[in-house]
Amino acid sequence: MLRGLYTAAAGMMTEQIRTDTIANNLANVNTTGYKKDEAVSEEFESVLLRRINDDETGQGNISDLQNIDTARNYLLKGTVAADNGSGAPVIGSLGRGAKIAEIAVIRDQGALENTGNKLDLALTGDGYFAVNTPQGVRYTRDGNFYRSAAGQLVTANNQAVLGTNGSAINLPPDTADINIGSDGTVNAGGQDVGQIQVVNFADRRALIKEGNNLYYPQNGARPQAANASIQQGFLERSNVNVAKEMVELINNYRTYEADSKALTTQDSLLDKAVNDVGRVS
Repeated sequence: MLRGLYTAAAGMMTEQIRTDTIANNLANVNTTGYKKDEAVSEEFESVLLRRINDDETGQGNISDLQNIDTARNYLLKGTVAADNGSGAPVIGSLGRGAKIAEIAVIRDQGALENTGNKLDLALTGDGYFAVNTPQGVRYTRDGNFYRSAAGQLVTANNQAVLGTNGSAINLPPDTADINIGSDGTVNAGGQDVGQIQVVNFADRRALIKEGNNLYYPQNGARPQAANASIQQGFLERSNVNVAKEMVELINNYRTYEADSKALTTQDSLLDKAVNDVGRVS
């Protein structure tokens, strides 16, 4: 019964994390360039169960069982595996609940929205803009850029957008004629003033979400040139599907409720076993 309590509780914790992940996706449905998260769960390693205080009647030894799949094959063939000298036949495997293995980022392309603003940029394909923050260089898909008072191309949080030379992109003052090519070349007032840096990473999982729509590379991952194309006058919308997330949210609620009922049932059985079964008349 204690195993049942732990298994049901593990399931509840798993669904709680999954629900929090879905809620965060829904909260960012209108965040430019946001990539949805998905909670990936996995089962705790199963264990073999054996009968105790039993005669050794099996045809195979537990030492012959290399893993749970082998034990299952023994059972399907109608044989019972017994431990050498212990007289404890294997009766099957027992699951021990689930856990969250990782929060994966789904990097599917979001829909493009035409804004007509010349400083709004969207990336099509795999790639990220590089921006300078107080914590160092960070990466983003949010191309909602502005011209700062100092004339630099910056994000909504006043973080400088970096060029291919690693420096900020400086726009001439009082220049409205700004054209940005698909390769990131910035032309202002008829002259090239720089090229926006667009990078990618060989291992997508090297980028971790930091907050404020920014990513940072872990384990020393280094950026490389990207094949992404820049679309001027567009913004990439979030790739969150509201209808799908709501269905998942309802499904997770029902799963959590089922685990909660299982936990309550196990608790009631344990109460009976402790207070009633062992009672002396």
